[in-house]
Amino acid sequence: MISFGATQVILALFFAELGYSDSRIGLFFTLTLGGDVIVGILLTLVADRLGRRRVLWMGSALMIASGLVFAYCENFWLLLIAAIVGVVSTMGGDFGPFRAIEESILSQLTTPQTRPDVLAWYVTISTWGSSVGSEISGRTVQALSVQREWSLVNSYHILFLGYAIMGLVNAGMMLLLSDACEVDSAPSTYKEVAQADEADDDSGIELDDHNLPPETPHKRTPSALPLPTNEGSWLSKWFSAISGPTRSIMYRLWFLLAADSVADGMVPYTYCNYFLDQNSHPSKSTLGDITSISYLLAAMSSVFAGPLSRRIGLINTMVFTHVPSSAAVLLFGLSSTLWINVVLLFIRAGLNNMDQAPRAAFIAAVVKPEERTAVMGITSTIRTMAAMIGPSITGLLASGDRFWLAFTVAGALRLAYDFGLYAMFVNMKLHTHEQTPANAEVTAERRVSMEDEESRVSITHV
Repeated sequence: MISFGATQVILALFFAELGYSDSRIGLFFTLTLGGDVIVGILLTLVADRLGRRRVLWMGSALMIASGLVFAYCENFWLLLIAAIVGVVSTMGGDFGPFRAIEESILSQLTTPQTRPDVLAWYVTISTWGSSVGSEISGRTVQALSVQREWSLVNSYHILFLGYAIMGLVNAGMMLLLSDACEVDSAPSTYKEVAQADEADDDSGIELDDHNLPPETPHKRTPSALPLPTNEGSWLSKWFSAISGPTRSIMYRLWFLLAADSVADGMVPYTYCNYFLDQNSHPSKSTLGDITSISYLLAAMSSVFAGPLSRRIGLINTMVFTHVPSSAAVLLFGLSSTLWINVVLLFIRAGLNNMDQAPRAAFIAAVVKPEERTAVMGITSTIRTMAAMIGPSITGLLASGDRFWLAFTVAGALRLAYDFGLYAMFVNMKLHTHEQTPANAEVTAERRVSMEDEESRVSITHV
């Protein structure tokens, strides 16, 4: 995340310095996200079979390749190919083809009680890394361009070379991961059972507890899903590998996440930096400081996401923290004063990440353990596909001197996501597929009731 944070500050500025138009910059972001969609689909299909650690190591190798191309090339199409085939962060850590695998690993290694905190710290540490990378990026460009009188383009090339070096470091760290990150080799089975209260309450799912083994921190639940066969549509078979109750929940969530992702695609942090640079013309070190503080605020707030979600619930945490952030996005483009925009950016960043860990925990709480890699992979793919639309829209608006309108539209879409999420999922039942203390008590009561009923039936027969 240090490398991603470093390149996010300068990515749009790099292409602008090369003389490319705003619409072409938007096209680059859109096509790059399209490459992430393809990579995400392929990885979701093969990650559990090929090995999660191996796939993450391949991602590090792609980082190295992309960084080297950006460090030595300036041709738009070569850079675009490197971004599509390789790994270049255009939207931030919340997007990308490898995040689904990382969240699936963490969900597998945790229990329902510890998962929100672990995922919150995952987001926090990632954001801290982005904060450090942003600060390094701004200070490096300022030092090279002002003190050593390098051109801005050459200064940017140096940062991309650092990106490739960080990819090498990341590849080495992937080799340190243990076998606990992988799924069990034994095939998983799924048996769909009747919904006991489906007619009365469609906001949750009710599963037969007798078919579900308890989840413990020491025993991992198999999560490998069958790969699609050559018969029929591979996409339909991919979705059919997920149970009906899970799909009925995820269809609604995917629709809302798509709207939110279009908004995020329209106004990523790199576009915020570009907007500030065009309107207020701060120094590159100031831009780096602003972005670094934004990520630092996001990291600090992410620490409280886990405790807050346990106190008020996952959905309430997602909505109540995201609404002020969305309002800040809506107002960002309406001001041309630097300090006002900086304050709005800090509000957005400080609250924006607080919904990430609860969202991952919510998805893990409403899907079966063996479906998590597929569901999170599909979720990541849908979000990235939706985000693809955003950069091109913003690029066209910016080229027509309506850059500010992108932030207004994005803020409205984010607010629609927030209110829709609360309306659809605030009363959703959670952890019905996992053995929690509450579920264990219910299961024990059911077994006692069944034993009593069997005893009465036996006495009647006698």
